[in-house]
Amino acid sequence: MTCSGKDEERLTPTRIEITKWTAPEFERLVLDCNPKTAVFDCDGTLWSGDSGYGFMVWSIEQGIVSRSTSDWMDTRYRAYLAGKVGEREICGEMVQVYAGLREEELRQAAAKYVEKFVRGRIFAEMAALMAMLRRAGAELWAVSSTNKWVVAEGVRQFGIPEERVLAAEVRVSHGLIGSEILDVPTDEAKAAALANAGLPCPDVVFGNSVHDLAMLEIARHPFPVNPSPALQAAAVSRGWGCFQPQAAGGGNTPVGGE
Repeated sequence: MTCSGKDEERLTPTRIEITKWTAPEFERLVLDCNPKTAVFDCDGTLWSGDSGYGFMVWSIEQGIVSRSTSDWMDTRYRAYLAGKVGEREICGEMVQVYAGLREEELRQAAAKYVEKFVRGRIFAEMAALMAMLRRAGAELWAVSSTNKWVVAEGVRQFGIPEERVLAAEVRVSHGLIGSEILDVPTDEAKAAALANAGLPCPDVVFGNSVHDLAMLEIARHPFPVNPSPALQAAAVSRGWGCFQPQAAGGGNTPVGGE
C-alpha cells in the first residue's frame, strides 16, 4: 500500500527537483548493478492502486466477512483517516478481519481478486525489468504491508515464490485463520523483515512510498519508482533519482502501509 495523504502533506516541500530516468536509463542503471538480490514493494511500485484496501472492500462486497466485521472495519478506517489509528495498526487489522475463515477460501478469493483487479494494472516496464533480472540470475523478493494472500498471488507471475514474500500475515492453525499478527512490514519493519530473512543489505530495492524509505536506505542501490511526494522529498535530500512508469497515475491511495 502507498503513503496516505496526511503523511504526504506533512513531508512534502513546496518544490521538488528530482532526476527522472527514462525506461532505458532505468534498466541500464539497475542491470549495471549486477544484483544478486532484488527487493520490490508492490502496490504503487509493481502495479497501480492499493490491492490490500481494494481486496478488503471487495471481500466485504462478496460477503466473505460478516456485516458486523464490515461495520467495525469501517469505523476503524474512519479513525485511521482522522489520525486516531496508526499505520501499522490499521494494516494489521485489515488482515485480522479474516480471522475464523479457512485459509484455502482466502487463497481462492485472492486469486480471483488479483486476476480481475490487479493483473491489468501491472506496470509494463517493471514486468520487463523483473524478467531481465530473472534471466540474469537475480533472486527476487516482495515486501508489502498488504495481506500475504494477495501479494503472493500478485507476484506469482514474476517468478517470486511465496517463501520470498514478506507481507502482512496472521497465524494460521490447521488451515484456520487466526487473529495473532505475525508481521506487518511497513516503515522500519520492512528493513527488519528483510534482515530477519537474511537480507540486511539487498543489492537493489524498489519502492514508491515514504513507508519504503527504511528498506531503500539499507539497499546498496535504492531505486524509487512512481514515488509519492514524501518519498520524492527524501530522494532529493539523498541525491537519488527516480523512475515513473508510463501508466502510473501518480495519485495517492487510501491506506498508507506500502
